[in-house]
Amino acid sequence: MAINCKRIVLVSLAILSTAIADMDMDMDEERPEFHPINPESKTFHWIITLFTLLMIPSISTSLAFANRFHWSLGLQYIATGYSVFESLFLDFPDNVDNHENRTSKGTSWFLSILLGITIFLGTLLNGSNFVINKFYPHLSKHYNEYGLMSKIYKALSLLCVLTGWVRVCMAPIALFGFCYGRHTGQCIAHGIMGSAFILYSFILSMVLVVPWIRKHQLLSSNTANLRSQEFYDSTIMMLWGIVNTFTEHRWGKEGWNMGDYQHTAMGIIWWGGGLLGMFLSRNNQRTFIPALLLIFTGYSMSQHSQHLVISTKVHSVFGIALMSAGVTRIIEIVLLLKDQACSQSGKILSFQYLPPFCLTLAGIMFMSATEEQLQLVHDLGSDHSAYILVVSSAAFLIYLWILLCIWLYLKLVGYNEDGEIQNQGYNSVAAEEFELGDVSEVEFEVDDDEELSTPTER
Repeated sequence: MAINCKRIVLVSLAILSTAIADMDMDMDEERPEFHPINPESKTFHWIITLFTLLMIPSISTSLAFANRFHWSLGLQYIATGYSVFESLFLDFPDNVDNHENRTSKGTSWFLSILLGITIFLGTLLNGSNFVINKFYPHLSKHYNEYGLMSKIYKALSLLCVLTGWVRVCMAPIALFGFCYGRHTGQCIAHGIMGSAFILYSFILSMVLVVPWIRKHQLLSSNTANLRSQEFYDSTIMMLWGIVNTFTEHRWGKEGWNMGDYQHTAMGIIWWGGGLLGMFLSRNNQRTFIPALLLIFTGYSMSQHSQHLVISTKVHSVFGIALMSAGVTRIIEIVLLLKDQACSQSGKILSFQYLPPFCLTLAGIMFMSATEEQLQLVHDLGSDHSAYILVVSSAAFLIYLWILLCIWLYLKLVGYNEDGEIQNQGYNSVAAEEFELGDVSEVEFEVDDDEELSTPTER
């Protein structure tokens, strides 16, 4: 009996040691030395680019949406000057052949041109356009009114922020020489999908924090033509699912592999669930379908096996973050809000910040989970836990950046998150200036006590 027990213990120890060896096989391999070229100057360059081409355009966009065009243009002049200078004289060269890849450099030039066009339209709005004033003075008065030109200017300002985001994300890729050859497709997929989750987080945060969007059902006397947030979410997911279904695999032209099955199946469930979500969210009803699709997607991603153990673990955390976004969204809609657009008090509940944050975390985690990135982390001798903490720190900062941009906009137009007036006598930007479809049908009146009163229909 004692001998059998010893044998069982020995066999168990052998199996355990084998499992541990399999789990740590990536970390036990001999790692190549990594010697980055001029890491201090490259890091400083990237930080300046982050601040000048992403943070400054973000502040400028908040100013533009609040109709503070003079201040918005001033910041855009700074961003444009730096972008042109960087495109001409500054590069993000890799460690292989010491040059910046064409996509990164092309993004830099595109951003410079886009900022130039945005400034040109902005000067038309405030009457400071030198070309129009000198050569076509009879046309200048037609551009000074807030109309179609202001809407185009605001849209271009927002596009500058999105392009700046791409530029900032492309810089590390160029520095470390990622995404060449067969890795290009995977990098594009991770970049687009991860950024899409972060953009979704921004939209949910905007709907949550901007008071006349959050309270649109309470403030509008005609709710028949309104749509719930889940209707738009389901529509986008349905369209994205159709695209994903027929682009991830060339039907009838190539054989199927595991990746094709995984991504095509994900596309199918998105358009199937999206159609159901559109039906259930008709007549301004809330529904759990978009959140449920996030849960299914997160589960699928967490089960994708990777070549490296560190990659598998990072994908698993990404899946957990995405599933958490779906679960917390369902709890918010069903339990906290009880299928209403906002809480009974009209104020933001602390739990409501959690779903968009989980989306931000999932997005940045997915963007940081490409094979070559994780191979570099492995070669540097780090493990998945430390890497996940660093990426999660970035998620906290990105979500803070999103909330600060929205908070700045509300301060500029004179309101706080609860819809209360902060700046006495200032209400030049009414709710209808913030154009979001049917929400623009609501406008606010201010009574003598400076409290937000019941809106009226235009």
